[in-house]
Amino acid sequence: MASFFSRLFGRNSGDPTPPAKVQEESEAYNDLLLVATPIKEGSQYRLSGRIEKQEGDRLLSRRFIRADLFTSQDDTVAAAFRKARQIVDQTGPSLFSDGADDRQV
Repeated sequence: MASFFSRLFGRNSGDPTPPAKVQEESEAYNDLLLVATPIKEGSQYRLSGRIEKQEGDRLLSRRFIRADLFTSQDDTVAAAFRKARQIVDQTGPSLFSDGADDRQV
């Protein structure tokens, strides 16, 4: 009975298995690479992705994970690309201005 309530209210039952990532998809946008990285959670997919920029021999990357859940992997990928384009359009050049290799936005 306790494990039922643990699952119901989101408590970890001691299972160290992280959520499964699914196939990544990418597209070019404004000299950047947008990568959709949906995370499978049960029968749903969490919106997740990366925005990458090649600067010389360095690859700069910005990761994002959102609370949005979708029932279809294709819908999640489409939403991840929309969110990545929105982040790029709203943030502009300052997205990579700190020069850090990897950071979450």
